Amino acid sequence: MLEFDIANLSCGHCVRAVTEAVHEVDPAAQVDVDLGTKHVRVATQAARDQVVAALVEAGYAPAAG
Repeated sequence: MLEFDIANLSCGHCVRAVTEAVHEVDPAAQVDVDLGTKHVRVATQAARDQVVAALVEAGYAPAAG
């Protein structure tokens, strides 16, 4: 399970964009986005760096740490 905090999550479009970005790396991934806490959990077989790269490309860079 990968977990990320993404500061610029604010709406349904953000949730959709993050989910689609992860699914480009792993179509079978399960993505759970909590807009209230701006926290994303991803159940995937993909490497963390692949998921982070996809999120950055989509404009949703995770917070460092």
